[in-house]
Amino acid sequence: MRNLIDGIQDFSKNVFPNKKKLFQELAEGQKPHTLLITCSDSRIDPNLITQTEPGELFVLRNAGNIVPPYGASKGGEEASIEFAIEGLGVKNIVVCGHSKCGAMAALLGKADTSQLPATKLWLDYAAATKKRMTNTSADEHIRCTEENVLVQIQNLKTHPAVSLALAKGKIQIFAWVYHFESGNVHMYQNKIGKYVPVADLKTDQDKHPDLFCL
Repeated sequence: MRNLIDGIQDFSKNVFPNKKKLFQELAEGQKPHTLLITCSDSRIDPNLITQTEPGELFVLRNAGNIVPPYGASKGGEEASIEFAIEGLGVKNIVVCGHSKCGAMAALLGKADTSQLPATKLWLDYAAATKKRMTNTSADEHIRCTEENVLVQIQNLKTHPAVSLALAKGKIQIFAWVYHFESGNVHMYQNKIGKYVPVADLKTDQDKHPDLFCL
């Protein structure tokens, strides 16, 4: 806690004054361009990774970056997704998994959840991910993470606000996997059916959103 207190004091004295105008504008309301759904893992900092400022990302976090199908859980995910689209008018939705994910390890039976009944129940919303894992290999964990992002995007599309916005061409959906060991994000390219490192995208054509939206 002492570290947190020191951090707050440093923010108030040194960081906030340099961004005072931004925060004054944000006091009037928010207009984020992207809903980012990612894991609660402490090793992920969405604003740091994307180099965005407060007010740009509307972030939804939970164990395993899971999106239950609409009506399945009646949890906060439904409200956050609906509000981001209908209330805030986001233009993009990103589902972002990450390397070394504990939720994916549990899904693969490599982490004990016997004393974590709520976690075990929560991972039922990733059952389709487990079914996709038909063979094992050295990269099983990261493949599970990649598949899970795609499964959760399928679930995401069952939400009325999402399906309506997609039908009207108001949003684009993207699949990311963050590799915190390398500092790189891999983005799923629909045309070739695999994830590609964002750091390797060199030309404007390579970076064109239509290549990656799902």
